[in-house]
Amino acid sequence: MTKPPYGLLEEEKVFKDPVHRYIHVRDELIWELIGTKEFQRLRRIRQLGTTYVTFHGAEHTRFNHSLGVYEITKRILEVFKGRPGWDEKDRLLALSAALLHDVGHGPFSHSFEKVFDTDHEEWTREIVLGDTEVNKVLSHVSPTFPKEVADVIEKTSPNKLVTSMISSQIDADRMDYLQRDAYYTGVSYGHFDMERILRVMRPTEDQVVIKQSGMHAVEDYIMSRYQMYWQVYFHPVTRSAEVILTKILKRAKELSDQGYDFKQKPNHFYSFFDGKGSLEDYLRLDEAITMYYFQIWQDEEDRILSDLCVRFLNRHLFKYVEFNPNLRMNDWPILQDLFRQADLNPDYYLVIDSSSDLPYDFYRPGEEEERLPIHLVMPNGKLRELSRESDVVEAISGKKRTDHKLYFPLDCLEDEREHKEVKQKIRDILNV
Repeated sequence: MTKPPYGLLEEEKVFKDPVHRYIHVRDELIWELIGTKEFQRLRRIRQLGTTYVTFHGAEHTRFNHSLGVYEITKRILEVFKGRPGWDEKDRLLALSAALLHDVGHGPFSHSFEKVFDTDHEEWTREIVLGDTEVNKVLSHVSPTFPKEVADVIEKTSPNKLVTSMISSQIDADRMDYLQRDAYYTGVSYGHFDMERILRVMRPTEDQVVIKQSGMHAVEDYIMSRYQMYWQVYFHPVTRSAEVILTKILKRAKELSDQGYDFKQKPNHFYSFFDGKGSLEDYLRLDEAITMYYFQIWQDEEDRILSDLCVRFLNRHLFKYVEFNPNLRMNDWPILQDLFRQADLNPDYYLVIDSSSDLPYDFYRPGEEEERLPIHLVMPNGKLRELSRESDVVEAISGKKRTDHKLYFPLDCLEDEREHKEVKQKIRDILNV
């Protein structure tokens, strides 16, 4: 007998949440998706990667965040219900895309992607469309439903309104992670009046817009995002840990390519070392597995791999100085050569890391990437782009800020038992 389409649960399920107080689930579809092994895997993937080495409370997961994005989307839909521009038949599409938008993240997401040239958005698509429990649940809604969900997450859906709810300059994703990350890191920057923003959101055919009376709440949201990026997400200590993590994975791959005989063979990584990782291989990876290998690799005979793992696990991080490669082009090759003379491989122990952010922007003709602006609904019903009304937003609109740091092991340079003169030259150039 064919199972009937998903309806409502007999009894509402509730998750206690420190950010939203409660997360409510009434739809069978959402409850089934939460129970899939692909979604449960997100419990083993931290939301903020290496940030926990700087802010010790940042141990929350992609699972926490995904539930939060679902809850905010559900609240937006409650505001939209019955309003012109919103079609209630899109409700499950919006909720499913919100819940699954990060399901493709891997261990220490961005570091892993950087080394193995993968993209979590591509893995999300494979999970939604491939031979997975998630796909089986979605397919029960309709044969085309998994593709509709994937298209929203990928921002290729013709349903621009639902897409903007999940991915735009003011969306459920950002509204959750700013508040959640602020809560778990213990900072005050990420707080803004979300309830006010939700009350003034309105649906249009192409995107979510904001009533003009809610402009100041949106200003506060944008400034919160700006502060979180520079005070938390781009924190130089967190970036130091990420640099070392990236170099561990790079070294392990390089050794594997050279036929190195690991004491503990990294079976979970071999297919990615070869650039042939399958979805099954990817889903077997989480941060517990990754940390297990780092523990084992501390005892490897390869001096670089061992040292980097010891540093990462025991928080013996690289130091940093301001270093703009565009302004110090002559210093860079000199430093690389001096590091080699000091028996420090510059590929692993001398790293430039740059971070940049564009807090708010709107489409400018001739630019490669179109950024959907935030529009205000004026009292006369017309739309007006946010920075045209807000002096605060206009002041930062289109202004990209970039920060360059040079990371290196200061402890090695201070150990003068060998290469004393060379190390002193390095310290002089770096002014440390």
